[in-house]
Amino acid sequence: MQRKDFIKTCGFACLGGIGISTLLEGCATAKISTGAIAGDDLVVPLADFEVKQGKKKQFKRYVVINNDQLKYPICVYRFNESTFTALWLECTHLGAELQVFGDKLQCPAHGSEFDNKGVMQHGPADANLRTFPIIVEQDQLKISLKAV
Repeated sequence: MQRKDFIKTCGFACLGGIGISTLLEGCATAKISTGAIAGDDLVVPLADFEVKQGKKKQFKRYVVINNDQLKYPICVYRFNESTFTALWLECTHLGAELQVFGDKLQCPAHGSEFDNKGVMQHGPADANLRTFPIIVEQDQLKISLKAV
């Protein structure tokens, strides 16, 4: 095997390994949930925030909730056992669906950014995100959708 072919083969093997490990890591930490609509509420089990690693129980910082009846997903951030924020993932600039990057939400269309409480950080959006009231009841989050 010539040196050039060897380097090319090794390079592709390394890139493939990195790609596969990234894909597997992404699947293991997926933060997407499907909520059920009951009356005026979107209901999500608190267990959707749990991550079990051996005997330790840890919690995801946020979960993105989809439901076929909703035009946009809702991102719910967990700050502690009883404090949550539910954010409508529609950009207040021109209505594009926001992307979640940890504690930051970003609009792929024009770059507007919002924090994990829905407060606009960078424009062109000039308004905060829509939030929803949340009640924690019997190991479930009930997100009120009355004005959607």
